[in-house]
Amino acid sequence: MTFTQAVQSVFSQYATFSGRARRSEYWFFVLFNIVVGGVLSLLGRYLTLFYILSGLYELAVFIPSLAVLWRRFHDIGKGGGWFFIGLIPLVGWIFVLVWLCRDSQPGDNAFGPNPKEPVIFDSAY
Repeated sequence: MTFTQAVQSVFSQYATFSGRARRSEYWFFVLFNIVVGGVLSLLGRYLTLFYILSGLYELAVFIPSLAVLWRRFHDIGKGGGWFFIGLIPLVGWIFVLVWLCRDSQPGDNAFGPNPKEPVIFDSAY
């Protein structure tokens, strides 16, 4: 998945917490947020308009960021609620980071088919 495909995918599934998100989709979206948020924050130091835009941007991407994080946990076979283990000081975020860096669980899991594997249609139908 390319950078632009990942960003488009996340925004097209704005508040979709079901399904699975590939590792590349999640990390490209994180990179996008760092770049856009960083530029707006930097410009916000000099112009009040960009300061306001930075805050509005952070509010606008909060739900899709949480949704893609939730779907990323689904991709490794964990429920999205495992995100809250990150609230444990120091150790929690280490677990979350390690899990977010793991490869997809092969094959289908309880949350849907693996988005990395091609869909094979049965010719018997």
